[in-house]
Amino acid sequence: MTSVRRLLALPEWSGQVRVLAGAAGLDAPVRAVRPVADPAAGHAVAADELVIVTIPPQPADWRLDALLRRVVDAGGAGVLVPCGPPPSTVAAPGTGTAAGPGAVAGWEVSRATLLLADRLGLPLLGAVGGDPLDLVVAARLLLAEPEIDRARLVLAAHRAFDNRTCTPEDVVRRLQDLLGVPVALLDDRGQPLAGEIAEPGAVRVDEFVPQRVPLDGGMLLAHPALLPHPARPTLWLVAELRGTAAARAEIVPPALAVAAAAVQRWLLVHRVELERDARARTALLGDLLRLDAEPSAQLRRRVADAGWQLGGWHVGLRIGAVPALDLVPWTAEISRVLRAEGVEAVVVEHGEGWTGWTTFAQEPTPARVRTLAAKLRAAHRKLRGSIADHMGVGRPHPWPEGLAGTVAEATDAARLAATRPEAGFFLQVDQLGMAQLLLEWTRTDTFEPAARALLAPLRDQPGDLIRTLSAYLDAESSIAETAAVLGVHRNTVAARIDRVERLLGVDLGHRDERLALHLACRTVTLPGR
Repeated sequence: MTSVRRLLALPEWSGQVRVLAGAAGLDAPVRAVRPVADPAAGHAVAADELVIVTIPPQPADWRLDALLRRVVDAGGAGVLVPCGPPPSTVAAPGTGTAAGPGAVAGWEVSRATLLLADRLGLPLLGAVGGDPLDLVVAARLLLAEPEIDRARLVLAAHRAFDNRTCTPEDVVRRLQDLLGVPVALLDDRGQPLAGEIAEPGAVRVDEFVPQRVPLDGGMLLAHPALLPHPARPTLWLVAELRGTAAARAEIVPPALAVAAAAVQRWLLVHRVELERDARARTALLGDLLRLDAEPSAQLRRRVADAGWQLGGWHVGLRIGAVPALDLVPWTAEISRVLRAEGVEAVVVEHGEGWTGWTTFAQEPTPARVRTLAAKLRAAHRKLRGSIADHMGVGRPHPWPEGLAGTVAEATDAARLAATRPEAGFFLQVDQLGMAQLLLEWTRTDTFEPAARALLAPLRDQPGDLIRTLSAYLDAESSIAETAAVLGVHRNTVAARIDRVERLLGVDLGHRDERLALHLACRTVTLPGR
């Protein structure tokens, strides 16, 4: 059933007709629309009939008051009048209404008539500009064919988008012009990507079906933009209908679906571009990690085109993805979270996660490395569970040839971090991390360099600390037996072992660290090494 409020939402009416008085009766049903030239004509008014006066009445015309009473007595739906502009009427800024009593958009109606309409509870509408007969035609079309407004809106939506690929901003702007209401495009967290609405958080982004969300004085209509794999919305197109616009809530969803299809086309095209760029980045990363000589001019050109940096000191990172995650769409989000923590890094889709690195112009001090590790740990906490599962961080390595080394360390650290919930599934390759990683590296080409790096603080120290540590671990941590093997006093052995723990920052009472150091000592003390 059509109501006065529904007629006010017609495109032909919404720009010209205003409610002057009697707003309490806007939900009255309308079954017929009758044009009349003279308010005083004694025609019979039918129940649920809206009377449209086609000639502007004079201000304070008693005949208009009489018409209001006849319509109320007959059970009519309301009265619409064209209003003439008084010479001195000036519209109040930003209100769309004239400054004087009973004036609407610069068109005056007497205050007594307005008070009468309010008292009777009968909608009194004012037509500002245009031909009232055009309003009659639009209203009768809606009454004769209730679906015609929906069909016209859907056709207009198809013409607006016309199977073309539009950016999200274009989709929102065109749909907003089409509907005449606020429109926004939300991401899967309910945050606006384009446009603006009053209550974006009211949309239930975890329910993947079209939604109608009641609001105070209106409602939100939301339609998901679905991608086939995975079949869940990544974006939501939302229209905010308030006031008389809420009366079109039944006809807006098909137009919203047409616009959502335009968003889907953009998503698909954008996804193809993302995957193409991801393949190029992954291929370039593979070439850099396999680099065993000075990079060629062509490779340097590809690196420059990608905006990557080969000079300086690199710190690698490896991020393991949560199971079954589609990596490509999340690369930009990972970069955003890292930047929010103050880390500018290259991030590349690689295997079942992401490989990346950040670069320092000069060799970073231990304090700067610790600061970087703290920032990366903070970023990991934000990503953990939703995108990332575990993270590993390598040590600083210089120049192009050092990139593969720090990335290899970060990869091994991430593999070990995946089994360390007590460390927050995060591991940085520092001295302690090196001791842990040696257990993982015994089957890799990086084992011997890592062993030498771990024991490096003991070299050139008085007391032959590496040999003392090796003998101590061979003797199953027996100071007495170690003293006998080395031919020194047991107090000397105890002092040397204490210095070893302080220099390496390890606890030889910890079995993992003890085993890792034992393997390292065996590696660097083998004949020929």
